[in-house]
Amino acid sequence: MAPRKNTKRAPNFRRLLKTSNVKLANKLKNKQYKQQNVAKKYRKEQKQLRQAARDVSAKVPKPLDQPKRKRPDDEYEMEEEHLPLDMLDDDDLEYMQSVGRSALFLTRNLNSSEPIHVKKRKNENKIAMYEKLPRHLDTEPDKEYIHLLPFKDKRGIIPRSVEKPVAMEEEEEEMPEVVQQHEEVAAMEPLPLLTMEERLLLRRKTLEDKKIHIATLGSSILSAPDKNIKKLKELRSMLMEKDPHVAVTVRKLVMVSLLEIFKDITPSYRIRPLTEVEMTTKVRKETLYLREFEEGLVCQYKFYLENLEQTVKDWKQMKKKKSNVVSLKAYKGLAEVAIKCICELLLALPHFNFHNNIAVLVVPLMNDRSRKISAMCCEAVENLFKQDKIGQASLCLVKIISGLVKSRSYDLRPEVLKTFLTLRIKEVEVKKDSEDIAPKKRFLTCKEKKKNLSRMQRKWKKAEEKLEKELLETEAAESKDKKLKLHTEILNIVFLTYFRILKKAQKSAVLPVVLEGLAKFAHLINVEFFDDLLVVLYSLIDSGSLNHRECLHCIQAAFHILSGQGDVLNIDPMKFYTHLYKLLFALHAGNTNEEVLLMLQCIDVMLTKRRKQVSLQRAFAYIKRLTTLALNVLPNSAIGILATNRVLMNSFPKMDILLDNESQGSGLYLPELDEPEYCNAQNTALWELHYLQRHFHPVVQRFAAHLSVGAPSEGSGALRPELSRKHATELFEEFSMKGMTFNPPITSSTSNKKKPAMQCAFLDSELQNQINRLLENPPDTKGLNFVEDLQTESCT
Repeated sequence: MAPRKNTKRAPNFRRLLKTSNVKLANKLKNKQYKQQNVAKKYRKEQKQLRQAARDVSAKVPKPLDQPKRKRPDDEYEMEEEHLPLDMLDDDDLEYMQSVGRSALFLTRNLNSSEPIHVKKRKNENKIAMYEKLPRHLDTEPDKEYIHLLPFKDKRGIIPRSVEKPVAMEEEEEEMPEVVQQHEEVAAMEPLPLLTMEERLLLRRKTLEDKKIHIATLGSSILSAPDKNIKKLKELRSMLMEKDPHVAVTVRKLVMVSLLEIFKDITPSYRIRPLTEVEMTTKVRKETLYLREFEEGLVCQYKFYLENLEQTVKDWKQMKKKKSNVVSLKAYKGLAEVAIKCICELLLALPHFNFHNNIAVLVVPLMNDRSRKISAMCCEAVENLFKQDKIGQASLCLVKIISGLVKSRSYDLRPEVLKTFLTLRIKEVEVKKDSEDIAPKKRFLTCKEKKKNLSRMQRKWKKAEEKLEKELLETEAAESKDKKLKLHTEILNIVFLTYFRILKKAQKSAVLPVVLEGLAKFAHLINVEFFDDLLVVLYSLIDSGSLNHRECLHCIQAAFHILSGQGDVLNIDPMKFYTHLYKLLFALHAGNTNEEVLLMLQCIDVMLTKRRKQVSLQRAFAYIKRLTTLALNVLPNSAIGILATNRVLMNSFPKMDILLDNESQGSGLYLPELDEPEYCNAQNTALWELHYLQRHFHPVVQRFAAHLSVGAPSEGSGALRPELSRKHATELFEEFSMKGMTFNPPITSSTSNKKKPAMQCAFLDSELQNQINRLLENPPDTKGLNFVEDLQTESCT
C-alpha cells in the first residue's frame, strides 16, 4: 500500500485574518514544542549511531558479556560468577566465545556495504582510508534525515534514510510573517502616479458607487423598516468612511439620508425601556417582533446622535486633533451639516427619545462664534417655540437657556434671549386650546328618549351619558391644568432671567432684548412686582446710559404693565410721557428711521388706548410734534406718523382748533420746551400739512390733504379703504424702502423724445455738425452722455 500523501494545505490570507492573534500564538508554541521533542529524540539516535560507527572503525570487537576484572580479595565473588560457565560443555563454551568475537549488526559500520564474513585486511592504513572518504563543503547546510528500516541484498544489509521535510513546516509556520512582510512591502511601494484628470474620474466613479449603495440601503429600509432594521447599522457605518478623496461628501450624504429615514420610520410615541417583569413575561410573536424593532430603532438612533455630536466636537477641537481622512478646512462644512441635522431632529421629533439630549447640544451652539451656526440654531429654537402648544418641549429649552445665561455671566448674543419672544404664552390661546381639547357632544333629549328607547334602555342611557360627561370634564380639566402649569413655570423662569439681568447686568448687550421681552409679557407679571419694576425702568431711562431704542423699550414695557393688571394701580406715568416727548426729535431719516416703528407702538399704547387718562394739552403737544417730525423722516415713517395723527384726531374731537389759523388762546407756543403739558400747543396750527401736500410721495400727499380738511370718513377728502382700514404699523411696513427703491414704483414714460441739438456760437461749423449727428443717432446711452458733456465743455 502506497504511503498516504500529506494533503494539508497552507492557510490562505482570508483564513489568517479570521484567526485571532492569541490562537495563532498558541498554535506556534505547540508546533515549536513538538519540534524540540522530535529534534531531541533524533539527536539522541544520531549520537548512538555515531558511537556505533566509531566502535566499528576502531576494529575492537567487544563480546556481549565480558566479565569485569576483580581484585584478588574478591575471589569468592569471582567463583560465584564463573559457576554457570562450569556447568557448560566445552563445545558450547567455544561457540559462545567465537560469537562474542565476531562483528554483530549493532557493532559494525553501517556506512559500509561489505558482507559480514569478509576477511580483515592486515596492516590497514587508516590515513589512506580517511583520504578516500568523500568531502562535504561546510557552506552547505546540515540536512536532517529520517532513518528507515534497512534491506538486505547480495552485498549485505543496506541502510535507508529520507530527508526530513523540516523546511516545509517552517514555511507553513512563518506564513503569517511572510504575508505581513509582503503587505508592508506593498504599502511602502509608491502608488502609480495619476494625472489630475484620472484622479477626478476615479473620484467621480467612487462617489457614484457610494451614492448608489446609500440609495439602495435607504430604499430597502423605508420599504420594510421592521425587516431591514439591521441595515441601519450598515448605513451608519459609512459615517466612518476612510477614503480621503470622498470621505467628506459620503459622510454628508449619509447624515442627511439617516435624518430623512429616522423622520419617516420613527413612531409618534416615546419608547420606554422594558421592566424586568415585562422581559420575563411571555408574549405573542407579534409583540416580541415589535419590541425587537423598537429596541433596534432606539439603539441606532442613539448611535446616530452620538456620531453627530462627535462630529461637532471634532470641529471644535480641530486645532488639537489632526486627521488624515478629513482636512481641517472640511471639518467646518461637515459640522454645519451635522448641526443642521440635529436642528431638524429637534423640530421633527420633539416627542421621541433623547429630545432633551438634543436640546442640551443645540442651546450652547446658539451662542457660537460662527454667525451662520448661531442663526441656524436660534431659528430652530424659535420654530419649536412657535409650534409647541402644550409647553413640554419649551420648558426644557427655557431651563437650558436660563442656565446658559447664568453660566456665561450674561455675556452672550442677544439672539439667544430673543427666542423668548416667540413663546406661545397668552391667556386667550390657553382658553381657546382648552375649548378645542374638550369637544362638545350632543346628548338625546327627553322626547327622543321616550320615542326611541324603552324604559330599561332609557335607564342605561342615562347612566352612560352621566359617565361620559364626567370623563369629558376630567380630560378637559386635566389638559387645561397641565397647560397652565407648564406655562406658569416657563414664565417664572423667563422673568427670573430678565430680573437677574436688570439687577446685575444693566450694561450688558442683552438688555434691549430683556426690555423688549418685558414689554411683551408685562401683562402676565404679578401685580406685586409692578411698583418695583416701574422704579427700575425709570431709573434706567434717567441714567442716560441707554440708546434711543432701549429707552423706547423701557417706555413700552412700563405702559404694557399699566394697561393690563396695572389699571387697578393709581400711578401717574407723567415722567414716561415727558421722556417720550423729548425723544421724538432725536429720530430722523438716518439710522434711527427703523426706530419710528417702535415709537408708533408706544404712541398707540400711551395715547390711543389710554385716551381717557390723557389731558387735552398733552394730546395737542404730541400731535404738533409728530407732524413736525413727519417732515424729517423717510416716506414710510411719514405715512405711519400721519396715520397715527388721523387716529388721534378722531379720538380727540377738539383737535380741529389746530387747523384754524384765526383761533387764539392764552400764551405763546414754545416748541423747544420738553414739557407737553406747558408748551401751549393749542395756540399754534399744523402748518406742516401745507408742505406735506407737496411731498414727492403720492401717499404722503393724500394723507396730508386728508388731515388738512379734518380727517373726514366720508366725502371728497376721505381716504381710500385700503389706506383707512390699516394700522399705522402696517402702513409703515407696507411702504418700506429697505430695497432702496420707490414704493410704489414710479412709472417711466415709454416715448423717447429727441433732444434738440444745442447750438453754440463758439464751436466750429464742422464740430457742431458732428455733435448734431451724434445727438440725432446716438450709439448708446454712454455715447449720448459723452457727447453732451463734450458739447458743454466746448461751450464753456
